[in-house]
Amino acid sequence: MRDIIHLQCSACKRRNYSTTKNKKKQQGKLEVKKYCPFCRSHQVHKEVK
Repeated sequence: MRDIIHLQCSACKRRNYSTTKNKKKQQGKLEVKKYCPFCRSHQVHKEVK
């Protein structure tokens, strides 16, 4: 039921984080503001496959 997804930085396009998501409860793409160690700042991270 829960699928593993990867989060990609919107600024540098690197995949920094992985998490799980319940596809039945969240149909849209996940978007979270997290710290990017490559940019050295907080950036929006979007779900990618």
